[in-house]
Amino acid sequence: MFMLVNMTKTYRGGEVQTTALDRIDLTIAAGEYVAITGPSGCGKSTLLSMLGLLDTPDGGECWFDGRNVAGWSEAQLNRLRRGRIGFIFQNFNLIEELTVAENVALALDYLNVSATQRKVRVAAMLDQLGVAHRAGHRPSQLSGGQQQRVAIARALVASPALLLADEPTGNLDTAHGDEVMRILRQINADGTTIVMVTHSPAHAAQASRTVRLLDGRILIDALQPA
Repeated sequence: MFMLVNMTKTYRGGEVQTTALDRIDLTIAAGEYVAITGPSGCGKSTLLSMLGLLDTPDGGECWFDGRNVAGWSEAQLNRLRRGRIGFIFQNFNLIEELTVAENVALALDYLNVSATQRKVRVAAMLDQLGVAHRAGHRPSQLSGGQQQRVAIARALVASPALLLADEPTGNLDTAHGDEVMRILRQINADGTTIVMVTHSPAHAAQASRTVRLLDGRILIDALQPA
């Protein structure tokens, strides 16, 4: 599904240039569940942005479904990831002015989905995530765990092949965090490829593979023991 070859990403702030990713080689196969770990500032979020086609490398290759997309324009990348890559964020990123159902439906805005089918898919996804009874509520009327369930529903409603999760349990208590991890394991078991950034060793251990970064380079890339 994804292959990064000798990929480098640098950022410049004034006179200072920072190498966020340094000659990364990484392959992610369809159906994997990969946890990306490492200390703050090691390049985890930058790597996730690359995998989400939200950013482009300064050097190397970035292959997605057999195409090297390094150097593609933002418009080309938008079209490629639309409906194929879903995102879950630590801060939920729900829009307060919209209802739960409207927030989830946003993921279908640029797809060829009829109004009737949108309602059916949104309702089914909210039911699957256990928040159908909150469809007409605003995000601020939900608990943190419920908000993250809605965010997961929004990420999945377009049936993406790849789900990227950036610290999905970071703002949740232990019980709600464990529930989100259970949901992610089930999503992966159903066939969705997942790449998750996490600081939690316990949550990383629930993935099938762990990639540990340090100073923009891959320090460890290992399968979890059976």
